[in-house]
Amino acid sequence: MCCSAMFGNARSCHPRDRSLITVAALIANGNTEQLPSHLNRAGANGLSETELAEVMPHLAFYIGWPRAISAILVAKDVFRK
Repeated sequence: MCCSAMFGNARSCHPRDRSLITVAALIANGNTEQLPSHLNRAGANGLSETELAEVMPHLAFYIGWPRAISAILVAKDVFRK
């Protein structure tokens, strides 16, 4: 469980989960300039493009469509390469 990281056991949060959390946090905060490297790392940590793409419209309802659309445009570019 990733929440245990707050209580001293950071090893319980797998790299795949940390990558998903990091990508979601970057999108929520509008940090699209850092998104390409983290999307690539997330893929290396086992997340598929489909899983990553599903995060963006899901987050849109919580963070707003403008930030989600900005992230989608960055992801499209990253996934094309």
